[in-house]
Amino acid sequence: MKIKGSLIVILFYLFSMTAVDSQAASAAQIYYTVTFPEAQAHYADIEMRISGLAQNQLNLKLPVWTPGSYLVREFSKNIESLSAATNGKPVEVTKTRKNIWQINTQGLTDVTVKYRIYAFEISVRTSFIDASRGFLSTSGMFLYPDGMLHQPSTIHITPYKNWSKVSTSLEMVNNDPFTRYSPDYDILFDSPIEVGNQDIFTFDAGGVKYEVAMVNQGNYDKERLKKDMAHIVELETAIYGENPNKHYTFIVQNYAKGGGGIEHLSSTVLGAARNAYGTETGYQGFLALVAHEHFHLWNVKRLRPIALGPFDYDNENYTTDLWIAEGFTAYYDNMIVHRTKLYSTENYLGVLAADINTVENQPGAKVQPLSQSSFDAWIKSYRPDENSINTTISYYNKGSLIAMMLDLEIINDTKGAQSLDDVMRYMYQEYYKNKKRGYTDAEFKQALEKFAGRNLDDFYKKYINGLADIDYNHYLGYAGYQVVNDYANTNNPTLGIKMVSFNGRLKVAAVLRGSAAWIDGINVNDELMAIDGNPITDANNLLPGKHVGDKVTVSLLRDGLPMEVPITLLKDQQVKYRIISVNNVTPQQLTVRNKWLKN
Repeated sequence: MKIKGSLIVILFYLFSMTAVDSQAASAAQIYYTVTFPEAQAHYADIEMRISGLAQNQLNLKLPVWTPGSYLVREFSKNIESLSAATNGKPVEVTKTRKNIWQINTQGLTDVTVKYRIYAFEISVRTSFIDASRGFLSTSGMFLYPDGMLHQPSTIHITPYKNWSKVSTSLEMVNNDPFTRYSPDYDILFDSPIEVGNQDIFTFDAGGVKYEVAMVNQGNYDKERLKKDMAHIVELETAIYGENPNKHYTFIVQNYAKGGGGIEHLSSTVLGAARNAYGTETGYQGFLALVAHEHFHLWNVKRLRPIALGPFDYDNENYTTDLWIAEGFTAYYDNMIVHRTKLYSTENYLGVLAADINTVENQPGAKVQPLSQSSFDAWIKSYRPDENSINTTISYYNKGSLIAMMLDLEIINDTKGAQSLDDVMRYMYQEYYKNKKRGYTDAEFKQALEKFAGRNLDDFYKKYINGLADIDYNHYLGYAGYQVVNDYANTNNPTLGIKMVSFNGRLKVAAVLRGSAAWIDGINVNDELMAIDGNPITDANNLLPGKHVGDKVTVSLLRDGLPMEVPITLLKDQQVKYRIISVNNVTPQQLTVRNKWLKN
């Protein structure tokens, strides 16, 4: 299969703007045509026609990031050969910034802009074109006129050869699936488009029509997915009291290895491993991803930190509240799957324990506060390096645990009458529906206090803005549970390194802060050869017969040069927690447990 065709985006634009030498109001119509004459080389050719101009200068811009993925991705690097003309005559274009092209429109009422764009980055957040399909991540594809973000658009798609389907959340025009409408650029940039021969199935849930577009092959069972995905939708809708969509689209990209997702206002793009649906672990993992990204249609796309909208598409949009936007969503994804009864209580507690172990085994948890993790997403979370484990903490994992703790706190304090569900519903109604704006950090805290019935200053000081050790047993104890560390009575030696196999060789991928390797100077990228002269053959058994306090000599290659590094072995500080029930559960604990786990 190959890609070819045209994509016509018509933006009917009524606007008032200050011209270089006038204050005249102007009405403009903007048309995009996208063709794929060299799809095999991963290019799209875009023609942008603008008529009804009444200003002397026009600035065309391309977003530098896409909402939901907090990293400046410099989409404009993919644009080449940009030119402008009117009535076939060239018009001057000057690039004034990395993502801005300035056009002299003095005396002109219309202009046609043409550019080529390269699209060959496989991910849920970036455009990809090849000879089989086209995925258009719209924020990285379409230039927009500065000052015209709030104008409507119509998109017509002409499929290439045997292409027969378009999947997007954009509304159809005149019941034509290849013609779509968007009321403004924010929605256009929040509505990815899949064009090709994807396998589409639908289901209805909560009065909303859902489309699932399966891209590439997979061993999925459509009937089972319809049933379970509909159940997830209904459970999440029940939390908020309504589903604000008329229809919703899942675009699922199936690859040999796949994962991750990105939320949109009325759609989501998911990455999946095409053959993982056949195992219960793989299937449940996919449903947790479905639950996560679908939950975002409320939490973050509508109920949002105030910094995340209206968007600044030119720069970073900073917030300290991604631990709510993403962390709470990460809490609910597995909770929702548990509420479907696909996770047993034992399985669900195992998932929570895994999050605890992830946080507690990351030295960065003692370095970076949760609120700072949110703020630094732009420079750290999306740009991990070999030392990230020592300097950062994930607002997903720790944020999920904070949500669990607050949920249990509210349930306990209200004797089972209310839960975190009630906070989320209240915030959605109060800020998205009533105030029609995002919330501040202080406002979300006030809502938590309203339902918990207590001041949370100390909680925030310790766990959100500080680095205090989390007292898991205090919060789990409300429901009659506790954590036990299976490694508590061990005294195993360790170098304190993470290793990877590269071309049959064992290399150091990370050195844990405070470990023997950290103290005595083993480096990332060192190739380990032997310990005390014994060749290393098993990365999982580096120190047979060794004890804490032993001095060993590590033979390694550093940049191809042989070295011997003396190391004094230290105790392995890693933990392995399990969540178990306490003995003699009280009636109050049972009330909390049943409310929490929906027993």
